[in-house]
Amino acid sequence: MLHSLRKIIQAVSAAEDLQSALKLVVHQVRRAMRTDVCSIYLYFPQTDNYVLMASEGLNQASIGSACLSSGQGLVGLVGLKAETINLKQAAQHPNFHYVQETGEEAFSSFLGVPIIHHRKVLGILVVQQRDERQFDTEEEAVLITLSAQLAGFIAHAEATGGGLRHDALADGESLDLHYEGVSGSGGVAIGHVAVIAPPADLNKVPDRRCRDAETEVEAFQTALEAVRRKIKIISRTLARNLKNQEQELFEVYMRMLDDNALAGEVIQHIRQGQWAQGSLRRVVQQHIRSFEAMEDPYLRERASDIRDLGRRILAELQQTNTEVRRFEDSTVLVAEEVTAAMLAEVPVDKLKAIISTLGSNNSHAAILARSMGIPTIMGAVDFPYRRMEGQEVVIDGYMGRIFLNPSQDLRRQYEQAIVEEDSFTKELEVLRLVPAQTRDGHTVPLLVNTSLPLDVGRSLAQGAQGVGLYRTEVPFMIKEHFPSENEQTQCYRTQLQGFAPLPVTMRTLDIGGDKNLPYFAIKEDNPFLGWRGIRVTLDHPEIFLVQIRAMLKASEGLDNLRIMLPMITHVSEIDESIRWIDQAFLELCEEGYKLVRPPIGVMIEVPAAVYQAKHIAQRVDFMSVGSNDLTQYILAVDRDNPRVAELYHTMHPAVLMALQHVVDAAKFAGIPVGLCGELAGDPAGALLLMGMGYDSLSMNAASLPKVKSVIRKFSLTQAQQMLHKALEQAGADGVQQVIQENLKAAGLTRLHSRYVDN
Repeated sequence: MLHSLRKIIQAVSAAEDLQSALKLVVHQVRRAMRTDVCSIYLYFPQTDNYVLMASEGLNQASIGSACLSSGQGLVGLVGLKAETINLKQAAQHPNFHYVQETGEEAFSSFLGVPIIHHRKVLGILVVQQRDERQFDTEEEAVLITLSAQLAGFIAHAEATGGGLRHDALADGESLDLHYEGVSGSGGVAIGHVAVIAPPADLNKVPDRRCRDAETEVEAFQTALEAVRRKIKIISRTLARNLKNQEQELFEVYMRMLDDNALAGEVIQHIRQGQWAQGSLRRVVQQHIRSFEAMEDPYLRERASDIRDLGRRILAELQQTNTEVRRFEDSTVLVAEEVTAAMLAEVPVDKLKAIISTLGSNNSHAAILARSMGIPTIMGAVDFPYRRMEGQEVVIDGYMGRIFLNPSQDLRRQYEQAIVEEDSFTKELEVLRLVPAQTRDGHTVPLLVNTSLPLDVGRSLAQGAQGVGLYRTEVPFMIKEHFPSENEQTQCYRTQLQGFAPLPVTMRTLDIGGDKNLPYFAIKEDNPFLGWRGIRVTLDHPEIFLVQIRAMLKASEGLDNLRIMLPMITHVSEIDESIRWIDQAFLELCEEGYKLVRPPIGVMIEVPAAVYQAKHIAQRVDFMSVGSNDLTQYILAVDRDNPRVAELYHTMHPAVLMALQHVVDAAKFAGIPVGLCGELAGDPAGALLLMGMGYDSLSMNAASLPKVKSVIRKFSLTQAQQMLHKALEQAGADGVQQVIQENLKAAGLTRLHSRYVDN
């Protein structure tokens, strides 16, 4: 039986489409289990019934027409209970329902297994026998195993546009079907899908020996130059549309194309005998693997940039003709993996929203979308984008939800939400230059999280009062070796000078474990709990000292630097880090630099640091909570994984209690404590943090106006009362309810993240 199961699973995996897979399953299972009937019913949510979609043993004319409503018959009961039902005498069960067109009345025994994907019943797998037969536990186990495999196949078919349920939709029918993803940028939009496919497929390029290496090199360099020209055009287009420094993002692209970077590696492979396309594939895939193995979400997303560059170069090598597209006035840009370059292809005045079936809210596309104020959904893995060209969709960027073929009522609700959003955005513009001060006079400095030079102007324009987190990894990512002390100094000086005299908190290099640099690869069995962050830099003081020296030199005459240590789990790591920092400081002073010793702080982002916060606070000048990582570690949920993203709750009571514990430790020691992460950028979350006693909040620049608005309309006392009620709740839903009640009472309903309850 197990051998038959393996063969069935292999055959299903190789099936061309869903209908073929279903036919194959019923045929193979019927033969392997020696039953009279094997059938598969799929659930259609739009009509709330189960339809017979494949069978051997029942009337073939009934396939596609025979159906049972939800909860009706034994099939409906299996779906309702979401569990296996095994009956020796099915007709005697009170739920037995005879469907005449199937001709099933002669069958006595029944075994039905639900096909479940992400807690949703997609269908029922059924076997039946004319004679009375008690199917044994091994047979049950086999069907359960097969149904789990079949669930993945059905879900994949839906995601790639091969689902049977979409084929059943009548033209113009409004059913409010929706798909889930991860919010990349908040907002609401209504528009029509425009799917953009990558220009070339690197995965299909074979290895091939070349006869004339120099001819291949020449072809590659010609393709490279064409891509350089196009990227420059795209950069200029973004510069005009965004009226900001976003075009600097493409400087990273240009550096990757340098002879000393990606291009040089490809040429080296060609001269070793591999043809240009094969050399390109090898180099690009090697870099993609390195980036995708990294833990830091922002750095991991750089793999998509490498992939996009590789496809564009390959397209030129293959002399792919890129047709000029015309986009509708309300375009929803959709792709398997939206890149910054794709984003620039759509006129900014026509781009209403973005959907990417892959990626996270740290991708370049999401970063640019937030700066442009475009609703964006990332990681919508089940969205059948390949068949959605021209379809109308509603995008709820707050909920990470896509509605296909919306009904008039749903459309009307979201149209009203769009009107309210536009009005609210205009109201917020006047708040840029006023402080984030409560009604009873309490002020909370609002800082920003930055990574690139382009963040400076955008952050200051939104009224940022400094930098709560500057990720120093970027200078290391655009090089093929560790950047020199002078190179780092120039990079850090740009940030410090751009924000001076406002404070800039620089996190020391956070690499290691599964966050590998291309030239510093580390392989581990459990990279999330491995050699990373401060552990790596303390093991390599030569790297740590160069970075600290560069930071200190960059701060000369500005004196607005703050140094923050990442992923601290032991107080001994703090003590050792401070010794190295003091050593670098004294060395530079002896070399003639006129420096002021910067404040040194720690990033609290693992539970161990939370429970050692009292001891940590006695050793540092400030503490800052990294709420994104801390939430993931406490809840054991990867927030960028759409499969479990719904379990990621920044306002989970356990997270709130941990955050309060850190504040209490900081206050006891008399040092300031801040928070950087998505919770700070959520207006409701900001109120809770203010109530806890956090001294500053650091967030994405686009979140500043809304956070400032809600702080100015609340009093500190109100925030503290709301926090007290929130901490009494048993779950995140209860916390959310408390928040919504308080926002509503304060007349701030437009700040609710849920515009429409569904």
